[in-house]
Amino acid sequence: MAPYESDDSTGAAQADDELRAEMRAERRRKAARYVVPLAVVGVAAATIGLVPALADSGDPDLPKITAQELIDKIAKSDVQQLSGTVKISTDLGLPDLGGLESSLLSGATQGSGGGSSADPTGKLTELASGTHTLRVAADGPEKQKVSVLESGAEYSLIHNGTDVWGYDSKSNEVYHSTAADSGKAEQHEVPATPKDFADEFLKSVDDTTSVTVDGTAQVAGRDAYRLVIKPKQSGTTVGAISIAVDARTGTPLKFTLTPSSGGAAVVDVGYTQVSFAKPAAATFDFTPPKGAKVTEGDKAGRPGKPGKVREGSGADQGGKVSETPGHGFAKGLDKSGSKVLGKGWNSIAVLDTGSKGGLPTGSASGGGDLGGFLGSLGNPVSGKFGKGTVFSTRLINALITDDGKVYVGAVDKAALVKAANAG
Repeated sequence: MAPYESDDSTGAAQADDELRAEMRAERRRKAARYVVPLAVVGVAAATIGLVPALADSGDPDLPKITAQELIDKIAKSDVQQLSGTVKISTDLGLPDLGGLESSLLSGATQGSGGGSSADPTGKLTELASGTHTLRVAADGPEKQKVSVLESGAEYSLIHNGTDVWGYDSKSNEVYHSTAADSGKAEQHEVPATPKDFADEFLKSVDDTTSVTVDGTAQVAGRDAYRLVIKPKQSGTTVGAISIAVDARTGTPLKFTLTPSSGGAAVVDVGYTQVSFAKPAAATFDFTPPKGAKVTEGDKAGRPGKPGKVREGSGADQGGKVSETPGHGFAKGLDKSGSKVLGKGWNSIAVLDTGSKGGLPTGSASGGGDLGGFLGSLGNPVSGKFGKGTVFSTRLINALITDDGKVYVGAVDKAALVKAANAG
């Protein structure tokens, strides 16, 4: 029979077991210190690996289509009903005048509405600068609505049948006009949606233009083709135009114009949310709020007839009536009209103002300060034509000569001077 083990030997064995267990635990702790970071790295790697996949999900796999087929798809698009939110950003590179540029743009056209802040001709012109958020809705040719969302206020333009309403919640002013026939209410030609911009620029597609389909995109959750328009000519300020076209309906969902000088887009307008379902009928209903000042415009936008202003308290409650200028539009900048020089993207419009001396000058008329202010925004130039001043933006440039002619186009300064010399 084997001898019994002593207490000492038993204690030593237990100590060895405990030591081995402690060593195993320490190895596990060390392993954990390395395994946990490795696991984190693994998760990070997996997440990074998803980024290209997520980006690819924005470039849907759509059937091949040619540029001409896509242009035809836009032309044949017959979307009658939609609603959504549009973000529009415009960066013409104008100097920071502390908001004065918006006031000038609005004021330059506001006279047609009798000075009403709700006059759409002046109000929507403010979209020509800065970033704005719009809500849009349409239900056929007789019902449309555009609302410009501002900080703590909203401006809405509503067309419902023969009525056109403009409402400025900030001033509580209303502008109203009517059309003689249903569906022919006056049109305010201020682009506010990607389709508005796309329609204008697609008219410029000719043999001076390159048009291609540059892959696909996803805009406002919808699959789209990307149509790219580029001038073939040099000397134009237009670099490229990209139009995202809804693959199902053919509706332009996003429009981006970048200048030839590079940098941020001059115009970027696109849906952030869109639905092609029928909007609620109440969307297009409008009744002037109580106490609102209502300016009546001339029917069908015909110039020359005065409108009337009511200090009203509701849609049909009358009040004090006074005469104001009607809702007319200038037929042209001068009686002699204008002519166009060049072709395609290098086209330059020439207008003769009949005003000699170029920019306004002379303290007697108060034009000295104005002339100095305008002159500070332009660059003096000279040539065979004489002397003048070039006013530049990132897209449209204009040359005003001292003999009263104006040369304007989406071309650079050298092209304007060359046209004036030839003229």
